Amino acid sequence: MFYSLRIIFAGTPYFAACHLNALMHTKHNLIGVLTQPDRPAGQRNRFTLSPVKQLAEKYNVPVFQPFSLQTFEVQRCLAELNADILIVVAYSMILPKAILDIPKLGCINVHGSLLPRWRGAAPIQRALLSGDQITGVTIIKMDAGIDTGPVLYRTICPIQPDDTSASLSTKLAIIGSNALLTTLELFISGNITAEPQNNELISYASKINKEEARIDWSLSAIQIERCIRAFNPWPISYFIISGHYIRVWAARVNKQLQTAGDFLPGTIFAVDKDGIHITTGDGILTLTKLQPDSKKVMSVQELLNSRSEWFIPGMVLV
Repeated sequence: MFYSLRIIFAGTPYFAACHLNALMHTKHNLIGVLTQPDRPAGQRNRFTLSPVKQLAEKYNVPVFQPFSLQTFEVQRCLAELNADILIVVAYSMILPKAILDIPKLGCINVHGSLLPRWRGAAPIQRALLSGDQITGVTIIKMDAGIDTGPVLYRTICPIQPDDTSASLSTKLAIIGSNALLTTLELFISGNITAEPQNNELISYASKINKEEARIDWSLSAIQIERCIRAFNPWPISYFIISGHYIRVWAARVNKQLQTAGDFLPGTIFAVDKDGIHITTGDGILTLTKLQPDSKKVMSVQELLNSRSEWFIPGMVLV
């Protein structure tokens, strides 16, 4: 019978750091943290520490940053930690069977969707892109597949009409952290159960790439608005007008404006204090918060005050 658990934690981004922070304030013993190797970032290519590494170092938890988990040396090092359980949250490395078999209670994964919906790398973004009304967090017992293991715990989170990937990720980090602590208590009490996933409900959340962020004006206003929310804070939806690269941080489907006649998708239909109104494959999309290249994020009115010549009705965005 366990009272507290010896835990290895594996994760990299802020979402994972929220879960690690929750564990730091429990009775459990964090004996090691796995995170991605430091990588150069920004215009100066300076090496930056992942949010998980920064937090682990703050609490003096040993950090391991292997480039591969396949080597005998790495596997031996982890085995010597004598962990009860290994917890994975957005680590972005596949754990080989040799590591899955090391902890006494196995390895568990905290995943930001209601598995088996949205297995894969980008569950939060894909849920928003698809117009899902609910999502959640699923904790699974890891096996050799990707997000295929049996479900140990699941909690639901409604998706609000104005949710972005940033806001939804914050919500899921909070409920995921609570779900993780509950799951660990179930392990300790011996009341944990595992439920196989329903393979008839599988969908896959492929990794987001920068090319997806360029707005396709032939899509409906509803779908483009979803893209803008899903790609906030990365990679940020954008369009090009008169050679200028413009990121879109916020927009809304405009149900009041109606077009008269035929317009190419991407045509500036009207410009006023409420926004820049663009025709799409179906409906009008109103842009409300934009960011010109190398400038700050600003309201449409702020941008029009200095660059009104970029947004003349009849011009076509690409």
